[in-house]
Amino acid sequence: MLGARVWVGRGLLLCRAGLGLAASRRYGRASGPGSSSRDKDRSASVSSSGSMTAGGKGGRSSCPPSVPQRAPNRLINEKSPYLLQHAYNPVDWYPWGQEAFDKARKENKPIFLSVGYSTCHWCHMMEEESFQNEEIGRLLNEDFVSVKVDREERPDVDKVYMTFVQATSSGGGWPMNVWLTPNLQPFVGGTYFPPEDGLTRVGFRTVLLRIRDQWKQNKNTLLENSQRVTTTLLARSEISMGDRQLPPSAATMNSRCFQQLDEGYDEEYGGFAEAPKFPTPVILNFLFSYWLSHRLTQDGSRAQQMALHTLKMMANGGIRDHVGQGFHRYSTDPQWHVPHFEKMLYDQAQLAVVYSQAFQISGDEFYSDVAKGILQYVSRSLTHRSGGFYCAEDADSPPERGMHPKEGAFYVWTIKEVQQLLPEPVPGATEPLTSGQLLIKHYGLTEAGNISPTQDPKGELQGQNVLTVRYSLELTAARFGLDVEAVRTLLNAGLEKLFQARKHRPKPHLDNKMLAAWNGLMVSGYAVTGAVLGLDKLVSCATNGAKFLKRHMFDVASGRLMRTCYTASGGTVEHSNPPCWGFLEDYAFVVRGLLDLYEASQESAWLEWALRLQDTQDRLFWDSEGGGYFCSEAELGAGLPLRLKDDQDGAEPSANSVSAHNLLRLHGFTGHKDWMDKCVCLLTAFSERMRRVPVALPEMVRTLSAHQQTLKQIVICGDRQAKDTKALVQCVHSMYIPNKVLILADGDPSSFMSRQLPFLSTLRRLEDRATAYVCENQTCSLPITEPCELRKLLHQ
Repeated sequence: MLGARVWVGRGLLLCRAGLGLAASRRYGRASGPGSSSRDKDRSASVSSSGSMTAGGKGGRSSCPPSVPQRAPNRLINEKSPYLLQHAYNPVDWYPWGQEAFDKARKENKPIFLSVGYSTCHWCHMMEEESFQNEEIGRLLNEDFVSVKVDREERPDVDKVYMTFVQATSSGGGWPMNVWLTPNLQPFVGGTYFPPEDGLTRVGFRTVLLRIRDQWKQNKNTLLENSQRVTTTLLARSEISMGDRQLPPSAATMNSRCFQQLDEGYDEEYGGFAEAPKFPTPVILNFLFSYWLSHRLTQDGSRAQQMALHTLKMMANGGIRDHVGQGFHRYSTDPQWHVPHFEKMLYDQAQLAVVYSQAFQISGDEFYSDVAKGILQYVSRSLTHRSGGFYCAEDADSPPERGMHPKEGAFYVWTIKEVQQLLPEPVPGATEPLTSGQLLIKHYGLTEAGNISPTQDPKGELQGQNVLTVRYSLELTAARFGLDVEAVRTLLNAGLEKLFQARKHRPKPHLDNKMLAAWNGLMVSGYAVTGAVLGLDKLVSCATNGAKFLKRHMFDVASGRLMRTCYTASGGTVEHSNPPCWGFLEDYAFVVRGLLDLYEASQESAWLEWALRLQDTQDRLFWDSEGGGYFCSEAELGAGLPLRLKDDQDGAEPSANSVSAHNLLRLHGFTGHKDWMDKCVCLLTAFSERMRRVPVALPEMVRTLSAHQQTLKQIVICGDRQAKDTKALVQCVHSMYIPNKVLILADGDPSSFMSRQLPFLSTLRRLEDRATAYVCENQTCSLPITEPCELRKLLHQ
């Protein structure tokens, strides 16, 4: 299908054999486990169920400015920040819905579907270059029905048509642009297009003209090809138990997954791809779990080393914001040096958990400090005053007010800026030294800028620097004859001054939409980190997040979650009308968050709500014939050509992987056999996918292992507020024990937990002291009252 692949600067040129058309990907290709083109917002190539192909490469974008003199289109009535960014385009946009579909059928026009999200760099570029273009707007309005979708609002629409684009081209990404029949069947698809033709590329205007002519002259052929491709995709995407009765061997899947990761590991810089490099917490979680069950083997040590090394290299690299904390979306180079500067909530949530786990395993406070820094950033920049969490911050911002936005402008520094901000001499150094020079040396800043021209094809970052740790504190101290703690203090003070100076820069755009799924992940982030580090204030943030979800994103009457809510004027919360109802990932991630919050707080109300949400999830999404969960409700996705089950753990874990682990935990908390049966059915349905490419589902392989090894029920009998109870609970939280549920038994036979697990009433406190029991396969250990004894037992 592809004639050649040629590296061109920071992008990858993809040439179609025999067609003379090309497309480019600014940040390189997707490769390596856990990396998917679904995780990227960059250009790829055009795909078609017929013979059309095109693509392109373009320049820099900005956050779309409003155009007051132009009358708004109908997107002005939407709540999504992404749709509102297109409200003043000359394109006659429709939101996804029946009005657009009816118009296409009535006028016999193809639908042009464009999907993106509000902090997507290449979405900004295409909006600025093409969708603000009057001539392109006229072409779209005359010959197409144009529909704009926020992928974060409608992940079901995004998944269906991304499946088409990925299956019929060399990759995918955002913006995703697909042409559909009036019956919503895709027939041509691609990602980013420049507005006009280039030497090796076809522009968006030309693509529109070709599709218009093909629709008029060869419509029947397009429709036939579209139906054929859709039928093939339907068969290919089916995930079902079939004749299988049981899931595969966990030992085999674990071994294969580990071997695939080991083969792709970057020995020098960590991570599992050349570039771009994504954090992929699902892979790191798997490696830690693999280490725990193989601690005495060489492979177990290797798994631990790969995970800890990757986490350390990421935290020292430019993908981490050393000034304001938090992590950028991915690195554009193998060294984790130059990031794509966008910051996503789901990354912060998952990374806080995995860095906390790294601290549990290693005892190295480096990792706990990183986790605390992530949550400090989220509390400061991504938290609504009522406790909910915003989606993202953009990569682009103006270098100065009134200037054209550039990627990374908020985050990069020149030598001159740092020297002016930190002119103080450092006492005791073996040579003349200022605080600025110390920071410049430690973080690798240079006069010419430390960003390679190959990482900056448009020359926007010339002379600029991304802070990345180049030396250990010990080496920097030795270089200047200073005490290590003195260097630490000086660097921290320098970073604080940079942080205060950065406050005066124009901030990146904030996507203040709130998604139930990502809020659920963030509840987990705060709950797990707070529990591991023994920081009640972090658990309180998790509690506030859960309260926000229940207050603003839960319909009590139906028991359903809402997918989205939005920040309104005055900081209030509003919803679209009608509301956008939750998808599978919303339920799966919120249930996980609530289970983590119960274990962190021991407040059974959160467990009760988790059980209710799981019941609703089962009712709305469970496939009673094939096993596993569909990503969307049948009614919500009516008209879409596919109803999918997500089968990849990528930047976010797949909702089925998370659901499998939730079901296992819920069985441990309640003993309800139905949830264990569903877990087995789900794992069985995904058997073929796990056998074929286990590295695509590391989170599910991890759950498979937990299922076949059986979960520990760790029961603490005691008063939740008593010191001896807290000591035993903290002992459990301080250890890395992924295959467990932690239960508080307060001795009340009428309590929620006692009603769920009647055997709890048989467990007694020893000598009226808080007492722990470790139960497996319906057998409990002898009573334990001392944290050190509990630690020994759990470490076996």
